[in-house]
Parts: sequence; C-alpha cells; structure tokens
Amino acid sequence: MNLGDHVGDEPANVLENRRRVADAIGVDANRLVIINQVHGRNVVNANEATPDSSGDVIVDFGDGFAVAVLIADCLPILLVDEDSPTLAVVHAGWRGLESNVIESALAHFEHHDAVHAFLGPSISAPPIRSVRTWPSTSPRFRERSRPTRVIVPGSICAPSPSPNSSRWNHRGPPHAREQVTDGGAPFFSDRATRPCGRFALVARRVIA
Repeated sequence: MNLGDHVGDEPANVLENRRRVADAIGVDANRLVIINQVHGRNVVNANEATPDSSGDVIVDFGDGFAVAVLIADCLPILLVDEDSPTLAVVHAGWRGLESNVIESALAHFEHHDAVHAFLGPSISAPPIRSVRTWPSTSPRFRERSRPTRVIVPGSICAPSPSPNSSRWNHRGPPHAREQVTDGGAPFFSDRATRPCGRFALVARRVIA
C-alpha cells in the first residue's frame, strides 16, 4: 500500500493503491488530492491543485475533495473547523515546523477558536530544533487522537506525559507519544528503512 510515486515503486502499483484509498474514503480517484511535498509552508487549495502543485498543506473549503499528505516519519496533522466546512491536512517535519507551517495552515481558517487538531504517528526520536512560539491568537486544540510527539514553543522533542491534558492552547500540548513510525509494522519509516514507501493522512469532509 505504498502511496508515494517518488520512491522507486512501480507507477501502476502506486496508482492502484491511490485508487483503493479514494474508493475507501468515498471519492473518485481524480478527487483525491495529493501534492508534491517540499518540507516548507506553502498552502494549496484543493480546488486549484494540479499534478505539479507543491506545498505541505492542502486546504479544502467544503468542495468535496479528499485531501492527503504522504508520511514516512514526519508529523501528519489534520485541522478541522467545527463552525465551517474548512479542513486542512499538514505535513509537518522539523523543517516545516521551523518555517511555521502550522501557522501558515491556520491562516486559512476563519474561526480560530473552533479549530480541532488530530495528530497521526511520527518518528520516535525527532532531533531537538528550535521553532518559533505559536502566537497567542492560535486556536485551542482539543485532543481527539493519540499524539505521537510533543509540539511546544521552542522545541519538537521529548514527550511530556500529562494524563489530565484534554486541550491544547498556544502554550503547546503536553502529551506522551503513543504510536511511532520507526517501531516496525504497520508504518513506513524513512529513517528506519530507506528507501521505503509512504502512507498517508487522508481526510474528507462530509456535510450532513
């Protein structure tokens, strides 16, 4: 189930895997949006994406797309606005975090106080690197998943267990890591096995 078309896999197999993902999430394959990721902060509107689009955030404003970021160690983040159809998927490696990819994604949300964040699995031991403190205008994040590492002002490193934490704010989300990509199956890990495939965070907004 490799979804990456840049890691030496057979192109036909990758296309078939992407078709299966699109079918599983309920869209036609041409409505599954995957872009070229560059470890930066560029945001792509799903409605304007082309096969040549590059960036590390895809935003859907309720146009019925399924949006996906490819992962093999970096942190995948889903941002959802509870007060509008807007959602975004974020590919957040340490380079992206240093270049403020999260802030870049949040700039496309109108209702900052209603944004929820969902974190997927990432590498177990990211390097300690400095990142800019999130501004006080950042939304609060309610924990809905199992975060895999901590993102706090000034670092993206060691876990900080806090069983009572149920909400994020601009001071950062203290939480222990639960799932890691470099711990063996079922996830691909570029650091553990290179070359390797890519799995994905895939999201689709269904308005009842």
